[in-house]
Amino acid sequence: MILGAHVSTAGGVSKGPVNAKTLGIPAIQIFSKNQHQWAAKPFEETELEKWYAGIKANGVTHSVSHAAYLINLCAPVEENRQKSKAAFLDELMRGDQLGLIGVVLHPGSHAPGEKLDAKDLIASEKQGIQRIADSLKQIFDNHPDGKTKCLLEVTAGQGSHLGYRFDQIAEMLRLTNAPERMGVCLDTCHIHSAGYDWTNEEGYDKVFSEFDNSVGCNQISCFHLNDTKKKLGSRVDRHEDIGKGEIGAHPFKRLIEDPRFKDVPGLLETPGEIPDYARNLATLHELLAS
Repeated sequence: MILGAHVSTAGGVSKGPVNAKTLGIPAIQIFSKNQHQWAAKPFEETELEKWYAGIKANGVTHSVSHAAYLINLCAPVEENRQKSKAAFLDELMRGDQLGLIGVVLHPGSHAPGEKLDAKDLIASEKQGIQRIADSLKQIFDNHPDGKTKCLLEVTAGQGSHLGYRFDQIAEMLRLTNAPERMGVCLDTCHIHSAGYDWTNEEGYDKVFSEFDNSVGCNQISCFHLNDTKKKLGSRVDRHEDIGKGEIGAHPFKRLIEDPRFKDVPGLLETPGEIPDYARNLATLHELLAS
């Protein structure tokens, strides 16, 4: 696996490759704009020039961005859904300007704040998945020549967030029907919190076999490498340092050595700043050497 991390772009996107050099990594994830705001100023040409110069000078070979947290492509309120579509279109266009592999997207929350019985929950989730696909199709129609992919992130399923089951991700991909524009981001914390136990040899084989049969391992464009503070199936998203949470170190060794993923970036989102990422990267490299 190609190991990397989410790096800060405080002061401009061109800071991302500089921070990559500090960590000695060839793969990065960034925010291409403020992750807590709908809109952002367009990139200045000089900033784009510095970004590409930094990518080349600092040996960065794989780059993705993470979409703003406000975006919800299945928002029940039409106004919020329209704002989300405009914001994600902007994310993809910024990705094209930066030459990114993709933009990682939390698929969305289908019924914020609502408590539904089992029957209504199934109907609401189904409607939410359809809204996500419809939103993506409209976005792609409005940007037909885009190269940067939408990378649907498997979620922990906190609240009413969709994408916590592999079959939901598979259905989003099927309904959108734009394979050249889509991929998947698999977060190791999220799948554990969603109830997929990959912490032992048998569980690892079972989980990735299920993913391959439902979605396809070839759809994985990047991993988020995170341990978790929470129990299996908690549906709570709380990242932890590699090997210090409920998952433990050994599953990560098997994952980063898995030949199916040798050309896929694995990006740390563990807590902290650059020194903390450096410590977690050291842990991963120690696992590779063991």
